[in-house]
Amino acid sequence: MAYLTREERQKLLDDIKDLPFNRIKGKLRRLDKKGVMAVWRNAQTTGKLMTRFDLHGLGTVVTLIEQEIETPNRTDAPGSVALRQKSDLELREVIVSPMPENRL
Repeated sequence: MAYLTREERQKLLDDIKDLPFNRIKGKLRRLDKKGVMAVWRNAQTTGKLMTRFDLHGLGTVVTLIEQEIETPNRTDAPGSVALRQKSDLELREVIVSPMPENRL
């Protein structure tokens, strides 16, 4: 499989930037058999999580940056203890860049 050119990387970015996280993840896994999820929700910055896919067969790196959304604590009834709440994440940015060996 040939490496993606600049125009093809831009088309890939346009195709996936409005999709939810799980749809992007599935699309990238189907796109390249040699591709791997190199980093999954790594926290390098407070409140932001980074997931990186290395698509070796396409010579491309796709980085997804999510941000935690603050939500108020929920309770069952007034005066009761707050329930444990999962973090809500929102996809903020998608970065598609070439790998060093991709000169196209």
